[in-house]
Amino acid sequence: MAFLYTMAHYKIIHQREKCIGCNYCVEVAPDLFEIDTDDGKANLLHAVNKKGFFVLDIPVFQKENGVIAANHCPVNIIQVREIK
Repeated sequence: MAFLYTMAHYKIIHQREKCIGCNYCVEVAPDLFEIDTDDGKANLLHAVNKKGFFVLDIPVFQKENGVIAANHCPVNIIQVREIK
């Protein structure tokens, strides 16, 4: 019988439409976010748009930066969830 070891990974969910462009997420997690020069809102890098929610699967080593960004967001539009 073979056992597969899978490392937990996470997903970040960003509700971009409600972004106020404060730049906190970019300051604490530049590996995950950037400010769009067209509208001044944050983009979750490499995310997929799922009906207005931008979703990105991330490995465990990026979780901390995602959580810090979520905690610093003044409008609470960033979530980090574990995928099992």
